[in-house]
Amino acid sequence: MAGVMQAGPDDYYALLLGLRPTGPAWPADDELLYGVADGLARVHNRALALLGEADPRATLEMLPAWERVAGLPDACTGPAAGLADRRSRLVAQLTGRGGQSWAFFIGLAGALGFPGCTITEHAAFTVGSPCDAALNTAGAGWPHAWRLNVPVGAGAVSFTATGGCDEAIRGWGSAVLECVIRRAAPAHTVVLFGYLPDEDWLLLGGAPEDWGTLADLGGAEDIEDWGTLG
Repeated sequence: MAGVMQAGPDDYYALLLGLRPTGPAWPADDELLYGVADGLARVHNRALALLGEADPRATLEMLPAWERVAGLPDACTGPAAGLADRRSRLVAQLTGRGGQSWAFFIGLAGALGFPGCTITEHAAFTVGSPCDAALNTAGAGWPHAWRLNVPVGAGAVSFTATGGCDEAIRGWGSAVLECVIRRAAPAHTVVLFGYLPDEDWLLLGGAPEDWGTLADLGGAEDIEDWGTLG
């Protein structure tokens, strides 16, 4: 801790010697006092260490206790690897403020390694909707549905020569991304995830308006994953 110095046994021994009565009856060296001084110095230094543990950016011995209070390891991302990563996640967990804006969720996806995402919101079709608007019905939950559009290049896995005969030609999706986004999403909403191959993303201008209908997938309340586009 800044401004407070550690102490050694000699520091406390000198102090204790100065507290003794004066006179020739007292020896120049006192082993009993030196033993007491050693214990006082160790308590002094441990107290300083405890003060340092109060800072989550520098905690070491109290890191497991800090993580327990902060709800770590994270259920979505799993345990962190290494002291620096654990401290970083702890500080982020304690200082994170959350949000409900597009920028917040796009930034959250970017921090998880999925840059370039966009968000599409859906509104129920009404008598005032344009003729070319999607036939989104309120009963299917569309007013509370929104989709995170993820360029598939951020998490695509392609079939290789060493792949099994029952493996897909190409797959995409991220359980970590979807878990984190769903947990941060407003409780009354349904989050959809769309993964589009990069070349198709560019051909469609980077902002496809529709990749399917909720009716085809069983309704907004039943949607768990849009990991494939058929």
